[in-house]
Amino acid sequence: MTDEDQKRIFSKNLNYYISQSDKQQKEIAKLLGYSPTTFNTWCVGKIIPSTGKIQKIADFFGISKSDLLDEHSDDSYYLDAATAKKAQEIFSNKDLALLFDAAIDASPEDIQTVHQMLLALKRKEARGNTNDI
Repeated sequence: MTDEDQKRIFSKNLNYYISQSDKQQKEIAKLLGYSPTTFNTWCVGKIIPSTGKIQKIADFFGISKSDLLDEHSDDSYYLDAATAKKAQEIFSNKDLALLFDAAIDASPEDIQTVHQMLLALKRKEARGNTNDI
């Protein structure tokens, strides 16, 4: 594997874990004690950090170094991209996750009622009117 391949893989994996966190790149850099500029060079694949720094980043995310260094298959657990995208949105957005968790045991009729209420709220918001519902 070339040096450029290693940089690309590390950058891709690092950016993935940053996107899964609730923090910005600059914030993570400061929490880890690195300058945002240096951290950004890792994120864009210009430079790969030393092994010790990679371990520190892995520890921050609660993962192994190999999660940052190894190329991972893009194969998804889900068979279609739309389902994978929705699952990721629910996973990443705590408010959506709350709605999903609440809907698990709800009847189809109750889910439809909530859906209609949300659509009504969106229409109201689009009109800029706050006293319609």
